Amino acid sequence: MKQLLNTVYVSDPDMYLALKGNNLHLLKANESIARIPLHNIEAVSTFGHQGASPALMGTCMDQNISLTFFTSTGRFRGRVTGEANGNVTLRKKQYRISDQESESIDIAKHMIIGKIFNCEQLLKRTMRDHALRVDSSKMNQVIERLQESRKMASSCHYLEELRGIEGNAASSYYSVFGECILNQKEVFYFHYRNRRPPVDCVNALLSFAYSLLASESAAALEGVGLDAYVGFLHQDRPGRTSLALDIMEELRPIIADRFVLKIINRGQIDADDFVVKENQAVILTDEARRTFLQLWQKEKQQEIRHPYLKEKIPWGLVPHAQALFLARFLRGDLDAYPPILIR
Repeated sequence: MKQLLNTVYVSDPDMYLALKGNNLHLLKANESIARIPLHNIEAVSTFGHQGASPALMGTCMDQNISLTFFTSTGRFRGRVTGEANGNVTLRKKQYRISDQESESIDIAKHMIIGKIFNCEQLLKRTMRDHALRVDSSKMNQVIERLQESRKMASSCHYLEELRGIEGNAASSYYSVFGECILNQKEVFYFHYRNRRPPVDCVNALLSFAYSLLASESAAALEGVGLDAYVGFLHQDRPGRTSLALDIMEELRPIIADRFVLKIINRGQIDADDFVVKENQAVILTDEARRTFLQLWQKEKQQEIRHPYLKEKIPWGLVPHAQALFLARFLRGDLDAYPPILIR
């Protein structure tokens, strides 16, 4: 259980939520784990299948406390809210900003600045930890280009310009991404980012990780009452969760890329875990996909110190924290959207 900005996150899938007095009562195997006064809570998000008591749901609705349910893997299931609810106002503000480029750019560029910064830090950490195994000169050149891109992003005023900056930065970053692969290089080589379909093992892993991250980011946005389909950087397109793609930009290097590099370098996945289709697409076997998901879920339980919250939270809650910050900014509670910056 974790409380962030008056939102309680119950990540234990075996926890049952009940009402005792005017408190949120957490039970596991019929044993009391914790009680939290409801007057200190704005929202509750629970991950798992144990559920909540009807009495708690009713009281939460009466007191305008949002109660959101996710599966244990992070998929959005539903939300219980009261009659007077701020989600309509929040979404109307989201839609208005999305239609105004001058306002959308202020949010989008913070996300891209966060993405570029986190790409820099991933490369710097690789150089620091494995200086003798990488081409430091080449990576330093890319880091300098990323730093310049970050400066350009901070001062741009148009979304198309920002997309160009982001695209150039991503191209530079991926040009040395293969340097971060330290083991099994004969199988896990990386020359450039390709997709639809991925034609090598590394791109297959990145595509799968990005799809998981996009799904979890969309669920996090729905959990705080935002519309995952209406973005600020990514344009509206039927069936595309544009806002989830926006918010996951800063999370790609620190969650997805970092995870893929870890499982490759630790030898937790190998050549036998892939098959090549007739169209040359490289995909994971069914068994490898299950292994990937198990490792992904385990990684989400690892804790980091969130630089803005200044406290430790599991990796799996990072998209939820960023969605919460975005909602707070749109409501006017924050002066700017704070991207997560991991050194």
